[in-house]
Amino acid sequence: MNPITRKRLRRFRSSRRAWYSLLVLAVLYGLSLAAEFWCNDVPLLVRHRGKTYFPFCRYYAADVFTGSGLGTRPDYRRLETDPDFQAAGSWMVWPMLRCGPYETVPREDLEPHLRVECRLEPRLAVSGISVDSDLKVTRALGLALFADDGQEPDWADQRLDAFWRLPESLTTALAQRFANQPAERIVVECPGQQGIADSEITLAAYQPRTRAPQQVRLTIREQGRAGAVRTWMFAPDSPTPTRRRNAFDTLPADLQDLIRRQAKAACTEPVEPVEVTEGTRTYNLACAREAVRFPFRPAPGHWLGLDDAGRDVLARIVYGLRTSLSFGLILVVCSLTVGTILGSVQGYLGGYVDITGQRLIEIWSALPFLYIIILMGSIYGPGFWLMIFCYALFNWIGISYYMRAEMLRLRRLPFVESARCLGLPGWKIVFRHILPNAVVPLITFFPFSLVGAIGSLAALDYLGFGLPPPTPSLGQLLQQAQSQRWAWWLILYPSATLFLVMLLGVFVGEGVREAFDPRQHTRLE
Repeated sequence: MNPITRKRLRRFRSSRRAWYSLLVLAVLYGLSLAAEFWCNDVPLLVRHRGKTYFPFCRYYAADVFTGSGLGTRPDYRRLETDPDFQAAGSWMVWPMLRCGPYETVPREDLEPHLRVECRLEPRLAVSGISVDSDLKVTRALGLALFADDGQEPDWADQRLDAFWRLPESLTTALAQRFANQPAERIVVECPGQQGIADSEITLAAYQPRTRAPQQVRLTIREQGRAGAVRTWMFAPDSPTPTRRRNAFDTLPADLQDLIRRQAKAACTEPVEPVEVTEGTRTYNLACAREAVRFPFRPAPGHWLGLDDAGRDVLARIVYGLRTSLSFGLILVVCSLTVGTILGSVQGYLGGYVDITGQRLIEIWSALPFLYIIILMGSIYGPGFWLMIFCYALFNWIGISYYMRAEMLRLRRLPFVESARCLGLPGWKIVFRHILPNAVVPLITFFPFSLVGAIGSLAALDYLGFGLPPPTPSLGQLLQQAQSQRWAWWLILYPSATLFLVMLLGVFVGEGVREAFDPRQHTRLE
């Protein structure tokens, strides 16, 4: 190995961030390449009637295991629990994650993990009060609901402002009604006093009548003490809620037991709401089991949740990561190869070839890339190799500029002139003598080009112009998250994966750039 190259490799390994990023990226790609071995919806090995089968890499019809004459793919999960299969002494070896990227998880598999939502909602306190022109209470119904002690206050010969502090807008509205003047509907909040809770007082709209009214009716609704609705989620066979445990522990013991019993009963069948009392307040307790709808939250066996088609998000991310990295590697290799060849030819030959090539590249780069992707996809149908072909048509332009500049710089050096004097053909001079000395731009831009290719694929998949569904893709998961914003797992995990892979690629690129920096060799110390 060239001593300079060996020194550059040592310098790259001395950059811990770049070196460990490369190792992590290699491990992630290796795991994704072996995804069928640890993330699959078919068993790795089936031993049946003395024969060994490998369903993960070969298709077997259902007739092979059941003798039913069916040529369809067997349901291996159901086959594993089949009495005839077990009686024959057959067995299976499953991967660590028993989900594939295309399999829709049956709803029955999620039912044991459904939670129960218990909702404790305060009963709305509503009262009606009639007052005369002196604001004395002439009639009151349900005023005990607003009292701190739960007892009916003595309202006889009491003024309304003895129970609430009345704003000026309310007294003005009452005066308009007693004066038989038109008035609009008014709703005001009045602070309570003398043991009466803060309330919302409503006056209906009023139209003039033949005679002025002797009394006016007000509707009272409690505001301050009702509090927010309290909800708890209970997992199956769990006596404590999954969240807000501190608020649950503050409830009376008998109320906690009632909520637990209702939650346990709701796990098997629907339960009717019940009325409960806490102190002087009455609440409605409703317990309901959550419904299975996709996207579904993370659950045991599906640790990253399910997407809108009921497919495991972890499996989709693993296979999507393999697709993204493979796409990026193939595209970058093709782009660098084409760009190197065309840039080298322009730079080495120069003259009219160089000028003509530059003008053609400028014209080619002005073509609308996205329109070409849409056009090609509508004609041939979207696909993995079509995406690589369309991207490779334009991705080589950038690297061709750098290779052209390197060739223009190196073709006048003495070792190139010596090769010409020896009579070597031009292609051998370019690819055997000049190119090894111009490889620095290729190595330096490789990681950054890889990151750009991964991001471009994710962006096109997000826009709907990328790989065809149901191909696993990080961009398609983000597209689902955009329309299902409440499904936080569709936002968090694909975004984190894409961010991690691109960040590792940038770290590797920075390490390579520092290791191959020519200033490290020309600096005088």
